[in-house]
Amino acid sequence: MHYPRRNSKIKKARKQGFRARMKTAGGRKIINAKRRRGNHKINVAT
Repeated sequence: MHYPRRNSKIKKARKQGFRARMKTAGGRKIINAKRRRGNHKINVAT
């Protein structure tokens, strides 16, 4: 049987997660913008 995609939560979190965002200045800007917008759950990789 053919499975189209095998999504890895770990890979996604490492690339798009909170800690990945906090490593770069641009990522921190994204998180602060989300906080200003009022997103209470700010984790991008869900």
